[in-house]
Amino acid sequence: MTLLNILLQATENLGPLVAPIGAGLVVIGAALGIGKIGASAMEAIARQPEASSDVRMSMIIVAALIEGAALFAIVVCLMALG
Repeated sequence: MTLLNILLQATENLGPLVAPIGAGLVVIGAALGIGKIGASAMEAIARQPEASSDVRMSMIIVAALIEGAALFAIVVCLMALG
């Protein structure tokens, strides 16, 4: 038996207990990441107002990537319930 099979058998019935905790951690992590991006973008715009459109575009792209990764992580957590 491989180590992965042993771990899967040991945690087989923990899905309903661990999945909501994992989803909550994902949401908190995504919120902290997007908050940090927003704060850094506002700081960058305050330092160089002429680059505000470039900073804003980069901020939106990175925030969308974080939201996408968080959505995938939440889906994985919800699949653990089934």
